[in-house]
Amino acid sequence: MRRAGYRPFYLDSILDQDLYFAGSLQRRTRELEEMFVRDEVRAIVCARGGYGANYLLEDLDVKKIRSHPKVFVGYSDVTALLTYFSDIAGLVTFHGPMVAKDWAHDGGVDLNSWQSALGSGAAWEPELGAASGAIGLVDGAAEGILYGGCLSILVASLGTPYAIQTDGTILFLEDVAAKPYQIDRMLMQLNLAGKLNGVRGIVFGEMRDCLQTANQGYTLEDVVMRVVGRLGVPVAFGVRSGHVTASNITLPIGVRAGLTIRGGQVRLRIFEGGVRAE
Repeated sequence: MRRAGYRPFYLDSILDQDLYFAGSLQRRTRELEEMFVRDEVRAIVCARGGYGANYLLEDLDVKKIRSHPKVFVGYSDVTALLTYFSDIAGLVTFHGPMVAKDWAHDGGVDLNSWQSALGSGAAWEPELGAASGAIGLVDGAAEGILYGGCLSILVASLGTPYAIQTDGTILFLEDVAAKPYQIDRMLMQLNLAGKLNGVRGIVFGEMRDCLQTANQGYTLEDVVMRVVGRLGVPVAFGVRSGHVTASNITLPIGVRAGLTIRGGQVRLRIFEGGVRAE
């Protein structure tokens, strides 16, 4: 991050340990609130995912976060905070590279999307050509609010006061090392909960290591199409954001976007900036 021109700052207590958490709930909650309130902090980039962000939802002072809007970046377990801040505080958040994962090795970050998403605020689009691995599963065009994150975390919000709000969205879904039947089950849960009814388009991530066996005889694309192929909305697969093998793309959550799929080619246009110009 220093090579990219940033000045990283963190509290030493980030290395605390409480079972499998980075310290106590109080420590983690106060740390996050402090990072939002501190004037010298321009952006908050999460160190990593794992588990435990859901503990913060009840304790965070949303007024502090809403009154000090900042760039907030992460994925995986951090999805719980990305969608919560978007829903409850109206913040644009960013599904993108984390410090101890993607920034920690060469080629881990797609710098073009990072700079576009966090830069001037102009309209832009990630490069989703043939070399990117992104493919279209269902042709069509749609516009909506870009929203979503890690599928298992999104599904875990159902039945809680923090349930995801998907009406009018282009829904981004990604996960890692989940069996195809587990992906199927989670998609069906979203469907049965009515969370796919108002969706205008669906974009799947790379879905790294989401297979049963190497010779299973079917693809994950076959599996997801059983659920989303009947929705009548454009569907893309393989957009590299979140749990990825390389070049993690940054996607702004909570901005207007357009999804166009023609003949297997994918175009995802971001219509507005996620960062306020100063």
